[in-house]
Amino acid sequence: MLLFLLLETIAFSMLMRSNTYHRSAAFNLTNSTTGWIYNIHKSVTDYFYLQQANQLLADENARLRMQLHNISQKSDSLTVKTADTVFTFMQARVVSNSVHFRNNYIIINKGSNQGVQKDMGLISSEGVAGIITGVSPKYATAISLLHKFAVISVRFKNSGQLANLSWQGGDYRYGLIDHIPTHLVLKKGDTLVTSGHSHLFPPGILVGTVAEFIPAKNEALNQAHIAYFTDFNKLRQVYVVKNHELAEIDSLINIRPHE
Repeated sequence: MLLFLLLETIAFSMLMRSNTYHRSAAFNLTNSTTGWIYNIHKSVTDYFYLQQANQLLADENARLRMQLHNISQKSDSLTVKTADTVFTFMQARVVSNSVHFRNNYIIINKGSNQGVQKDMGLISSEGVAGIITGVSPKYATAISLLHKFAVISVRFKNSGQLANLSWQGGDYRYGLIDHIPTHLVLKKGDTLVTSGHSHLFPPGILVGTVAEFIPAKNEALNQAHIAYFTDFNKLRQVYVVKNHELAEIDSLINIRPHE
């Protein structure tokens, strides 16, 4: 059997050397096979490097987005310097998230070991996402904007007017603003950004747009449904927001004059 295979190999080799057509066909077959093998190898390699590529893209996305807020990069974090406050942004991955309950939570893969603390903000690449409420050494939990206690201060970008945004349950794509003064005229598509008054987020972070203006009867205060910029059903990468002056600001807020 071995002798037969040896003779077959010698015969095949002699045929390839003596016949141009067969030599060309063999070359094409070898080339195709090699290309197929390399293609399979690259596909496998790309698969194993996919997570690393996603991480690099997330970091780059943060850098590009935060350039709008005069950010400089320091080590593995990003820093925003506003007129009177310094914010640091830390990239994290969402490991658990919900959108269909009355009170929804986000769990991320960064915790106290990485400097995450309660009452830090959480944003996505699209806009505001939530507020950190619980921390363990390696993980942290946040209430998303889809929670009855997640009320944030926002500002209408075109008029500068302040408002409070909340979620009343139901469709995860929309929030609610109420107590809108009757003199304030809103249009569909008007943009809302963070006001900076909550001290959890820098001013100007995107929140949503007016989806529906709801005028009240009897000259009462108006309401509006807001379409969130963040798609909470697709959260993958988020950024933890740390206000480095929050403790000092809170200490002043808690001071009450003697009456």
